[in-house]
Amino acid sequence: MISYPSERIALFIDGSNLFAAARGLGFDIDYKRLLEEFASKGRLVRAYYYTALIDDQEYSPLRPLVDWLDYNGYTVVTKPAKEFTDAMGRRKVKGNMDIELAVDVMELSARLDHAVIFSGDGDFRSLVEAVQRRGLRVSVVSTMRTAQPMVADELRRQADNFIELADIAPRIMRDHGGRDHGRDAQQGAPGNNFATAPGGDFRRPA
Repeated sequence: MISYPSERIALFIDGSNLFAAARGLGFDIDYKRLLEEFASKGRLVRAYYYTALIDDQEYSPLRPLVDWLDYNGYTVVTKPAKEFTDAMGRRKVKGNMDIELAVDVMELSARLDHAVIFSGDGDFRSLVEAVQRRGLRVSVVSTMRTAQPMVADELRRQADNFIELADIAPRIMRDHGGRDHGRDAQQGAPGNNFATAPGGDFRRPA
């Protein structure tokens, strides 16, 4: 990824999509390193992370990560996941966050120079095209190096820049002997709060 020191950058991370892409490449994301990677490319003013949670679960395996992200510079956007039984009688969970991500990109487009979308979902092509017309540069982070490419061809072609996740993996992967994100969150560690970086507070209104 090319550095643009004067650009106001925001990250929009589809959590389940990024998790699936990283898992397909065989590594875990270190979210602190991910922030540092993109903060080094410009003025990182906001990092959104989108995920659905099952409200009635006694314990969600996502909760420690969500709490850690919330303490360490991310704006976490969640909504309840929906459970249903498919035609084969299998229990399924659905939690699509595309609308929430798209609304935030549109709302912030006038106050950004560069949006980085972590998703390979082809449904975002129209969103990318719309904000490009407003003068916003858009990068898409996903991968083509899994058994089945994780990024839709139409989205990759529409983006100003495609960032191959495998290429940046060495700089953002988690060392399995390193920090425990859930433990950091429970201790209330403030971490590196890039949410207060220059460029204004874009936090979603209450």
